[in-house]
Amino acid sequence: MLREVDIRLTPEESGEERARAHAAARVLGVPFSRIRGVRLLKESIDARQRTIYKQLHCIVAVDESLPRPDPLPEPPRALPHGAPRVLIIGCGPAGLFAALRCLELGVKPVVLERGKDVSSRRFDLKPINCLGHVLPDSNYCFGEGGAGAFSDGKLFTRATKRGSVAEVYRLFVAYGASPSILTDAHPHIGSDKLPRIIRSMRSSIQAAGGEVNFGVRADRLLRSADGRRLLGVGTADGREWTAGAVILATGHSARDIYELLAREKVLMERKAFAVGVRIEHPQSLIDAAQYHLRPGSSRPPSLPAASYTLSATRQGRGVHSFCMCPGGFIVPAATQDDEVVVNGMSLSRRNSPLANSGFVVSVFPEDTDELLPQYGPLSGVAWQKRLEQATALAGGGMMKAPAQLATDFLAHRVSASLPRCGYRPGITAWDLRALLPPFVSAHLELGLRLFERNIPGFSGRHALLIGSETRTSSPIRIPRLDSSLQHPFLEGLFPCAEGAGYAGGIVSAALDGRRCATAAAAFVRPDH
Repeated sequence: MLREVDIRLTPEESGEERARAHAAARVLGVPFSRIRGVRLLKESIDARQRTIYKQLHCIVAVDESLPRPDPLPEPPRALPHGAPRVLIIGCGPAGLFAALRCLELGVKPVVLERGKDVSSRRFDLKPINCLGHVLPDSNYCFGEGGAGAFSDGKLFTRATKRGSVAEVYRLFVAYGASPSILTDAHPHIGSDKLPRIIRSMRSSIQAAGGEVNFGVRADRLLRSADGRRLLGVGTADGREWTAGAVILATGHSARDIYELLAREKVLMERKAFAVGVRIEHPQSLIDAAQYHLRPGSSRPPSLPAASYTLSATRQGRGVHSFCMCPGGFIVPAATQDDEVVVNGMSLSRRNSPLANSGFVVSVFPEDTDELLPQYGPLSGVAWQKRLEQATALAGGGMMKAPAQLATDFLAHRVSASLPRCGYRPGITAWDLRALLPPFVSAHLELGLRLFERNIPGFSGRHALLIGSETRTSSPIRIPRLDSSLQHPFLEGLFPCAEGAGYAGGIVSAALDGRRCATAAAAFVRPDH
């Protein structure tokens, strides 16, 4: 007999096979001797009370052996000669998973990536961190792996209706991720481990006959004579790339692609997004609040660095945490020299003494109406850009970011001194209310006061606000038909993932990449 059960154990006991079996026997009301095996399916931390438990969802074998777990996905097989081609613009999670899916379906993916391979990208982060200079095609946002390669590798998603989240996790494990992501309720990989996994995926794509081309930036569309069919793209080096379909998976920071589509009169729509700041605390403060620790005590080794998710809606506008990075760092995510944009990342161990999170406020299309006459559907992009440029000026150059203690923000005063910060280019004391739009400042103040009730010290003297967090999601949606996932007025174009407004993280982007690849494969192989 196989049964699924939920059991609770202390963090110290949770990793012991015998303790799990005894707990399962108690839940099922059977003698321990009848338990032949326990396999963990999912685990999470229950820290609602002072005594902390791990909640384990397991499959239990009673009077019989556990079946073997399903094997991990195997590398794709070599493509047959003459396989139809699909162009994939962008080599982030959507592009990589789209390419793997194409190969599964017997279609040749030809990936075009404006940036460099993930190993070379690491060297290109030094200019922005140390010299305040952005390499426009290779930075925290652009290059193999996309922005997700250097933003912690958080895999938690609520996008379960877009496909099999478990299959995405299993693919990550097949290419080198820890099997723990299959059972962790909030899995993450870490920016130190993601590059190796990404390289493994690329090698598999190439070994099966797919192409991955670096330093190739799309700058024009190749269309049929009547303009209704997309045939491929031209690139900045003068080459033309043609295929039966084009998956546009460029991410939310490729603003030149939005400008290209606007010039080509391809329909786009404005959508809501969010902006604000990064809020940074000592990790010990978050641990103490979330794990009910006594003053002066440290987190037990059996518990991970604590995290949080906070949100509230007032007057029809939301304020919420975003991309929380326990034991992490704040990084410069600008894509041009005249901007300052902050984001967060963590290594797999999450062992930095600091925790940070986006702390952002909803921005609706109507908030950017003043720019609509000049920028049309790109008014949200222009609005974002203006805030990033103002942030750069406030920081004083060299990618320095304006910052303010939360207590000073609430008191409407510039901070006289600032604490140690995990933002490497450095910070400058500034009145963030003078930088941020009034409605953003008002809701950040509201959020600070509300969230203090959830996490004592959230708005206290150890909380630091760093501006500006602007790239939470795309201000643009590129429409597509529900039936075919193609653009309604440009046949052969498959808008995909974050850059097209259909995803919000690594896993949802990967899921959307697989969906678009399935649709594109059906389009180029109508006989299958």
